[in-house]
Amino acid sequence: MSHPAAISPPILYTPSVEQIQPDEQEVFTDLDQTLSKIREKTFEDSGHARRSVHAKAHGVLRARLSVLSGLPETLAQGLFSQPGEYDVLMRFSTNPGDVLDDKVSVPRGLALKVFGVPGERLPGSEADVTQNFVFADSPAFSAPTAKKFLANLKPLAATTDVAEGAKKALSATLRVAERVVEAFGGQSSTLISMGGHPMTHVLGASFYSGAALQYGRYIAKFAVVPVSADLAALAEQKVDLDGRPDGLREELVAFAQGHRMEWELRVQLCTDLERMPVEDAAVPWPEEESPYVAVARISAEPQAGWNEAIRKVSEDGMFFSPWRGLAAHQPLGNVMRSRRTAYEQSARFRAERNGTPVVEPADLSAFPV
Repeated sequence: MSHPAAISPPILYTPSVEQIQPDEQEVFTDLDQTLSKIREKTFEDSGHARRSVHAKAHGVLRARLSVLSGLPETLAQGLFSQPGEYDVLMRFSTNPGDVLDDKVSVPRGLALKVFGVPGERLPGSEADVTQNFVFADSPAFSAPTAKKFLANLKPLAATTDVAEGAKKALSATLRVAERVVEAFGGQSSTLISMGGHPMTHVLGASFYSGAALQYGRYIAKFAVVPVSADLAALAEQKVDLDGRPDGLREELVAFAQGHRMEWELRVQLCTDLERMPVEDAAVPWPEEESPYVAVARISAEPQAGWNEAIRKVSEDGMFFSPWRGLAAHQPLGNVMRSRRTAYEQSARFRAERNGTPVVEPADLSAFPV
């Protein structure tokens, strides 16, 4: 397999690529307190503890990840250093911490858990055998830093208990506004994050890490892109959500039952720290300078994408943190550092309130077939 070449050689990873801000821990504490308010409010309203973000799952798929053979040295790093096959779970979701009618159309997420991964672990993950990645359907994060994300999150957190009818009306208005912005050649991450996301099929989306991770000796961003013909055909496919509060899940389940699905896992190597910053997660790295290149294939056979047994394991007993994985894929940058405590706190909250242990599984044996 040929691999598109970057214009310049990749930058070698050193700890100096990260710049810790003086007020970073204070910001992270404030962020966790804001997320905690969302958790507490949704628990008060529903009687069940959910994730602080990405609370609503649309489906969870069992799949296999196959690392490609013949990768050049720059791509043969960490998990991808040699050909191999691994079981994986794929959890598709939307961003908010409250479970909303799908007519409130917000960005989508994908969490990927790879099982049976050998190698040196990140601190706090020494006993695990998994590699976790988290993605959203945008090449860059919605804010450059955790501090800016917090400023955006606080007004959204205040709407956690706002009536769904009002949120649906606002979402429809924001989608119109976003179409106007796009007509003039732009895109507003703020409008999209607040409810202006197009009403498209979840499985047709391409997903991106947004922020950077260590890639063995190098630095990279990751992407998961649908490549099987039927799956790729779902890109930009509109979904009618009128009267269907869980329409995105219904569409995913119907498709997964009748199709074999394939994605490519791709990486984009950092070749210029000025144009491809680590600490500013809102900057898309220019693909004309360093294209996304496939390093693995993910395949899923036809299956039930959702049922009560799946919900119980994935929603109550499992979490996906990019800090649970290999040292070779350490999350990088301010936004990624903020996720370390936030994800662990969210998992702890669910475990305590629901009385169900939230653990890092060793394999797929606990997950229903």
